[in-house]
Amino acid sequence: MDAATVIGLLVGVLSLLIGFLLEGGTLGSLFKITAFLIVFGGTFGAVIISFPGKTLRKIPFMLKYAFIKPKDDPADTIEQLIDLANISRREGLLALESEQEKYKDDEFMLNGIEMVVDGVDSDVIDDILNRDIELYQEHILSTGRMFEAAGGFSPTMGIIGTVMGLVHVLGNLNSPGELGPSIAVAFIATLYGVAGANVVFLPIFNKIKANLASDILIRQIKAEGILSIQYGESTMILQQKLFAFLDADSRNRAGQRFGSSGAGERDRSYQEVGSNE
Repeated sequence: MDAATVIGLLVGVLSLLIGFLLEGGTLGSLFKITAFLIVFGGTFGAVIISFPGKTLRKIPFMLKYAFIKPKDDPADTIEQLIDLANISRREGLLALESEQEKYKDDEFMLNGIEMVVDGVDSDVIDDILNRDIELYQEHILSTGRMFEAAGGFSPTMGIIGTVMGLVHVLGNLNSPGELGPSIAVAFIATLYGVAGANVVFLPIFNKIKANLASDILIRQIKAEGILSIQYGESTMILQQKLFAFLDADSRNRAGQRFGSSGAGERDRSYQEVGSNE
């Protein structure tokens, strides 16, 4: 579970509630079943209309994708690729066939190793792996856009709920004493709509995009590593290539892990250039 996602969601909701209570409000006045039904029922209805059934069935998967950290770590991936490179240079590319069992749960890596072992042309491997990355990215984004759509529909549904409430209020002007509470109830729908969009739906979509960026980075590292292994490049060249995918902090940590001083020296020079500018 990604603690940051859970903590952020709790902080957002609790901040709204606590702020409202500090202003003298009561929790009971915030919970109106009619406003809830209009806003969230209307939002989900609009989402159902907007997306095909096969996409809607993936909502649980996308929630899991947003709330669980990517399982692969760039440094671990680089270490795996360096190990594979050492095996291929010692025993030949065919020796990688015995390593495939380790990656039975990683279809992307498994496919890459299989193509290398089978002697597929490097240009073909490059094209297949990059196409796989593009299709994976589009698949996740097209599915995750359900939450982006919900974030767009939700405020509008809140306004609709408020208008419906005001219509009811204006139809009962013969009871002036009830106008204030009735108007307040009407605006709860707007609160639900705006809060739902900006505290739940859109942040979840942003976290999906952030996790996707991490996944894509891992796949790009794997693709570059697999091609380098097929080319028979040295592990030093492979390591330098893969380090280029990492930011400065990650590169320094990875350099310490693999005993590489070059990465740290390079990062220090980058920082010096940045400070001089």
